[in-house]
Amino acid sequence: MKRKQLMLIILLYVFATTILSPGISHSSEDRVSGFIRDGYRILDVQSSTDAQQFTAYRGDYIKFRMPRNISDSIAVFPTLNESKSLTYDLETTAYFKMKQAGVYPFIIGSIQGQISVVEYHQVKYKELSAQEADKYIETHKTIVLDVRTLREYKMGHLKNSVLIPIQDLQKRIGELSGHKSDTILIYCATGNRSTVASKILIDAGFTEILNLRRGIVDWVKNHYSVEQ
Repeated sequence: MKRKQLMLIILLYVFATTILSPGISHSSEDRVSGFIRDGYRILDVQSSTDAQQFTAYRGDYIKFRMPRNISDSIAVFPTLNESKSLTYDLETTAYFKMKQAGVYPFIIGSIQGQISVVEYHQVKYKELSAQEADKYIETHKTIVLDVRTLREYKMGHLKNSVLIPIQDLQKRIGELSGHKSDTILIYCATGNRSTVASKILIDAGFTEILNLRRGIVDWVKNHYSVEQ
């Protein structure tokens, strides 16, 4: 009997430290920090010297919102080999791309912390390879949404795709309001911005979202056609 109780305790512990860990993939919005504005995830930095913990989705573009009592600083991500200057202006302050899931320590002046980057999972969301996306477009009615810049779009895009840059998507989401029940296939260059766009649409009530994994770069690499 005691052995069974011990095994139950061990199983509960494993469940808690894997499923509930902030470093593991999940879909609970309660565990994701900040909010999305103009395509960026905004994280509020506190002036406290305590280590600060944030969680973001893989694909997020991160901006730090600095408290007024801290002068302009430099944010350093040692494991990413990146350092950028921060300002109070959210429109012009530097951003960081969270390209891969993992844990990334950062330093901002005397402030230290880390961002746990997790995969985005949702029942209304699915990632497709280039091969799967090509077959899906051929056999299903779908809206193809490009969330890159106009310059990138002109260099080459998927046939019949609609361009709404990720920075404009929240402001222009009304243009897609008639397609909330339709399937929307989203793509960008490498699959990061499209992940952010997927979440924005799902939060707005869209019910069938597909994301082109690894983006148009992988699409072209697999010799599928683009238009200019």
